[in-house]
Amino acid sequence: MSDKIDYENPLSTRYASAEMLENFGDAKRFRLWRRLWIALAESEMELGLPITKAQVEELKAHADDIDFERADAYEREVRHDVMAHVKAYGDVAPSARKIIHLGATSCFVDCNSELIILQDGLQILLKKLVNVMEKLKKFALAYKDTPTLGFTHLQPAQLTTVGKRATLWLQDLMLDYENLTHLMEDFRLRGVKGTTGTQASFLDLFDGDEEKVKELERSVVQKLGYTRVYGVTGQTYPRKFDYSVLSVLSGIAQSAYKFSNDIRLLQSMKEVEEPFERSQIGSSAMAYKRNPMRSERMGSLCRYLISLPVNSAVTASTQWFERTLDDSANRRIVNAQAFLTADAILNLYMNISENLVVYEKVIAKHILAELPFMATENIIMECVKAGGDRQNLHERIRVLSQEAGRTVKEEGGENNLLALIEADKMFAPVHGRLNEILDVKKFIGRAPHQTEEFIAAEIDPILERHAALLGISGDVRV
Repeated sequence: MSDKIDYENPLSTRYASAEMLENFGDAKRFRLWRRLWIALAESEMELGLPITKAQVEELKAHADDIDFERADAYEREVRHDVMAHVKAYGDVAPSARKIIHLGATSCFVDCNSELIILQDGLQILLKKLVNVMEKLKKFALAYKDTPTLGFTHLQPAQLTTVGKRATLWLQDLMLDYENLTHLMEDFRLRGVKGTTGTQASFLDLFDGDEEKVKELERSVVQKLGYTRVYGVTGQTYPRKFDYSVLSVLSGIAQSAYKFSNDIRLLQSMKEVEEPFERSQIGSSAMAYKRNPMRSERMGSLCRYLISLPVNSAVTASTQWFERTLDDSANRRIVNAQAFLTADAILNLYMNISENLVVYEKVIAKHILAELPFMATENIIMECVKAGGDRQNLHERIRVLSQEAGRTVKEEGGENNLLALIEADKMFAPVHGRLNEILDVKKFIGRAPHQTEEFIAAEIDPILERHAALLGISGDVRV
């Protein structure tokens, strides 16, 4: 058994999916670099530069067989990752060695590949986001008619339903979906801009022919499957885009954090419970415990992700003139970790929302403990209809409510307000009718219909639009 002596990132070893890890892995990144070099060389050839078809074909033939050890050795020698991979590529495509990266700056491969990786990462998150929404939709509709205590200030308030509360979680995710899809629809590559964004090197290659320089950019981008580029850049794509991306990811974390906190509170009240596996251990000391581990982990990851956009904001605001390299090491860490964290959060969210357990009898018990207080205005109005004096009734029920409150808080007894009202002659008009007056369905307003209407109008169109992405579950590895 080998010793584990080196630090390993928990996002990689415990939390994020293989799909997202692969998206930010070196194999994908460096293969994208080669795709970019192939697109550049082929486009330059097509526009008349002295590059042969055989050279381009040799580049294509070796697009995927990357010798990572050789590239690492070159990087230790030259202290430059892009040139290390140019050399490694040239070793397997020797006829094309002299034309690889022709006219380009490092950010041609670095920035364009990073943007593609970010977009692919957003697509992975979109898939998981709409699956969470589908699972919450099913939960909301299943419990749209189930009354539960609403809470304001974490104090019992007017009733809502379990399903209506789930639409609040859904609506947060809908706003995240809108932000995410807007970001993806506005996506563009850096393009072929040269060292400081002026395209001077390419203008020189094409002997001052600006139309060929513009066509080169269009051709390269098209070969990569894209159409839009930033109109102007310095050496890099605008680092504000990273901030925009991480802000959307932070929004997802904010929504998930609120959900996880609600579930933790509900589990404490024994009303709703996250999934708990047969052999799962809740506490090393207290064997009876069923801790909301998944929700707590979700909150922990959310807190980390919410903190990351400020890092990108500082990076964007401190880019001097056309570019400064103090963004590089930072972005290698923050962009990847933000996506791995968001991925882990949505995996948990899928898992929890698909397997929530609702304890309706506990919920009903909690309602019964509070509903008599909430129903006092209804009781007063029924007595007024029978000829009672509203002010006298209000004062009397205030006194009885305080007496019942003392029974609950000071003596630990059950709420006996209804019994006190039944025994008080002032409330004779409602004697024998209290169960009818306190029918919980009369206290939930339009919650069931609001749930149905919101899902039909706002959520179903999103799910129908992405029907091909639905049907996955969240994997929780540990």
